[in-house]
Amino acid sequence: QVQLVESGGGLAQPGGSLRLSCAASGFTFSSHGMSWARQAPGKGLEWVSGIIADGSDTYYKDSVKGRFTISRDNAKNTLYLQMDSLKPEDTALYYCGRIVEGIIMSTTVSSYYDLWGQGTQVTVSS
Repeated sequence: QVQLVESGGGLAQPGGSLRLSCAASGFTFSSHGMSWARQAPGKGLEWVSGIIADGSDTYYKDSVKGRFTISRDNAKNTLYLQMDSLKPEDTALYYCGRIVEGIIMSTTVSSYYDLWGQGTQVTVSS
């Protein structure tokens, strides 16, 4: 079954950390660029960070640069997002997404993404 399953969300205090994981199955994970996107209450889905298929290049939304780190383990078919120095405005439902094969990266949520997970909730509050 082709799917992405996120985990690792939860409640964190401002300044705290969380590590999200995205387990991929049913397709050749190492052939696809991957990204994380998030949706805050009452807002649209926004792209947060991306990594190309072999993991050698990464991309970040300006507001998370220096705080979030995206990585992947192609042997384990897993994508990660290490989130440090969390802020209340990081509160959102976080999704991992698959980029269509042949496209290196898309830094916007677009039709270049053909598969999304169900999401994991991140809440940053004291």
